[in-house]
Amino acid sequence: MTVSSRARAAALAAVAVLSLAAIFVFLRGRREPAPRAEETEAPRIAEAPAEPVLKTDEAVIEKGQSLARILSRRGFANQEIDRLRTQVKAQVKPPVDLGKIVAGRTLRFRTDAAGVVQVIEYLLDADGFLRISRDGPGFRAERIAYAFETRLAHISGTIEDNPINAITDGGETAELAITMTDLFAWDIDFYTELRRGDSFRMVVEKRYLDGKFADYGNIIAAEFVCQGKRFEAFRYEIPDASKPGALKTDYYDRAGRSVRKEFLRSPLPYARITSRFSYSRLHPIAKVYRAHYGVDYGAPVGTPVQATGDGVVLDAGRNGGAGNMVRIRHQNNYETMYLHLSRIYVKRGDRVTGGKTIVGLVGSTGESTGPHLDYRIKQGGSYVNPLAWKFQPQSPLPAQYKEGFGAKVSAYDFLLDAPLWIARRLSIGPARD
Repeated sequence: MTVSSRARAAALAAVAVLSLAAIFVFLRGRREPAPRAEETEAPRIAEAPAEPVLKTDEAVIEKGQSLARILSRRGFANQEIDRLRTQVKAQVKPPVDLGKIVAGRTLRFRTDAAGVVQVIEYLLDADGFLRISRDGPGFRAERIAYAFETRLAHISGTIEDNPINAITDGGETAELAITMTDLFAWDIDFYTELRRGDSFRMVVEKRYLDGKFADYGNIIAAEFVCQGKRFEAFRYEIPDASKPGALKTDYYDRAGRSVRKEFLRSPLPYARITSRFSYSRLHPIAKVYRAHYGVDYGAPVGTPVQATGDGVVLDAGRNGGAGNMVRIRHQNNYETMYLHLSRIYVKRGDRVTGGKTIVGLVGSTGESTGPHLDYRIKQGGSYVNPLAWKFQPQSPLPAQYKEGFGAKVSAYDFLLDAPLWIARRLSIGPARD
């Protein structure tokens, strides 16, 4: 579909949705004519006394400020402050320690006509806040979740230079681009394999608070076409056998294979390859030809390096010409190595998670001519080429869940295809993939 026709299709689809929404609101808003006064006359009931009006004001927590200091300025005695902190810690689960309030967050105060603070609200995280109310001589505290409205959004784009620009040019945030690339990083090296004209589409949850966009929820379904090869990911929940009554979530392709592989395609999401795996390479310092059993990624000092697979740290420290190095043992007799780090964030014996654990930062320690990461993999004691080795998927979807998963995929396909289907129905063309 051309850019202009796609825009027209999206616009018409939006108009159609908004029209339906307007009709729905209109119908819900209709009421029967109000009865005449004489038809509704009834004995008068004494009105309940009005709730006292509380004045609301806010304060941003400054660096170095303590709650005690903030409350003492608002008339709280030291005993009251101690009682408040103790009761909050006892009443709220998981416990909240108000001795460690976070600078930059907002405190909201509701004060009565006499100037006494009756309610305090403190932002805990993106999902909710803490409300503390006076209750006789003490305080009542509760954790309150925001009343988010979740909407599904269809987002698509074509790569011109990188996924972040493709997402942000469409009005979304870089956070969504990172989430999407993390999802496909098991199959795609987004620096070495991406080409102009590659494309993506996804259905993602968007959360709204008071009608305003707050953040993203889960990616429900996604597709990425890289060099003509199509990769898919569908979110699905199944019972967690290790935790009775709980669910676990993973992403699968339509055949039920896990999107997660044994290893990520790269330990750095965005970095250029400066040297490849080779059995004979001119060493930049020794000036002799010898094997280079890794892949060098050029990146600035301080760039986070992520573990490419789940495993246990075997070594973490200085290692001769390798500089600061981390070595990790994985299943199926694999090892990964991360050389020339400026800093190390793990220690021997630590368990790491592929794609989530940061093992260290890019540096130039040891025999290095500039900032880069030398990344290596061994299988069965022998080095293998990280760029060419075929890694196996993680655990597939159990057979007993495949029928239900298939039904979900059909629904996901409809959601992914909906904009194209609408364009075809409206005869806006040429409408094609």
